[in-house]
Amino acid sequence: MKRNFWRSLIAVLAGNAIYFGVERFLPLRAQHQPFQIDWGLAVDFWVCLVCYGLVRLVR
Repeated sequence: MKRNFWRSLIAVLAGNAIYFGVERFLPLRAQHQPFQIDWGLAVDFWVCLVCYGLVRLVR
């Protein structure tokens, strides 16, 4: 269980770093607006999910 926590934490931190690093280059609809549920959250989720898959692939 501890290993899964660290994998998830690394994936979320890396995914958010990537998303917020490229957010300004994304279309306006894919940019997250604070305090709203929007498509930016969905894009951020998918980036984190891809990072989680990569972390599992490496291990």
